[in-house]
Amino acid sequence: MILLAQIWIAFNQFALFLLQAEKEASNVATDFSLMGMYRKMGYTAKGVVFILLIMSIFSIAVMIERFLTFNAARTQSREFAPKVAQALKSARIDEAIGISDKFKKSHLAMVVNAGLQEFAAHQGGTDISGEEVESSKRALQRAEAIKVAEFRRGLSSLATIGSTAPFVGLFGTVVGIINSFQEMKNAESAGIAAIAGGISEALFTTAFGLLVAVPAVWMFNYFSSKVDNFVVEMDNSSAELIDYFLKQRRRGK
Repeated sequence: MILLAQIWIAFNQFALFLLQAEKEASNVATDFSLMGMYRKMGYTAKGVVFILLIMSIFSIAVMIERFLTFNAARTQSREFAPKVAQALKSARIDEAIGISDKFKKSHLAMVVNAGLQEFAAHQGGTDISGEEVESSKRALQRAEAIKVAEFRRGLSSLATIGSTAPFVGLFGTVVGIINSFQEMKNAESAGIAAIAGGISEALFTTAFGLLVAVPAVWMFNYFSSKVDNFVVEMDNSSAELIDYFLKQRRRGK
């Protein structure tokens, strides 16, 4: 009977140990949930997350604004090109200027309008001088430079966020690892429960930093390629307009 009682007591103690271990494991697992990791963070890690959150919101705002701007430029330019070509084919300069004034968001309309305005301002008679053509060419170049700068607005911010966000997250990782060793030292234990808070900080800030950086880099490359395409289109339009001015000059002679 005494032996059976000792066995029963030992069994109960073992069962209690298993329940406590299961409860501790459940608490550790909870610590690694999204909210659990955030609650375990210190002030430094939360500051890192706040900075990354601001960077993420700003990059998303830039992405949306640039996408809408580029889409509007592409759509209006497709509508503008055939209309202005038809007007220039009939040598209706004033009508072409009026058409270009209507498409405010078109990069082609802005460049063509600058060239036509300069050409019309210096066209005093039937003869068209080479100076008038060169002046129109410079106006086209100035308009193109202004439009390219407008297209690139905000892209440098995306590049900065894409290159710095991982390092901001890495700073949070280093802080989390330091906290892990401090907790391990204070608890005098090497168990996962002693270092769960620091590990969660390190994992959370690292993942968040990459989550902010990767889309920013992707969209920076995407928008940069779009700007390059727009530059090619404006160069082609400027060259065609200069050819048109030269033809008008030869006809004037």
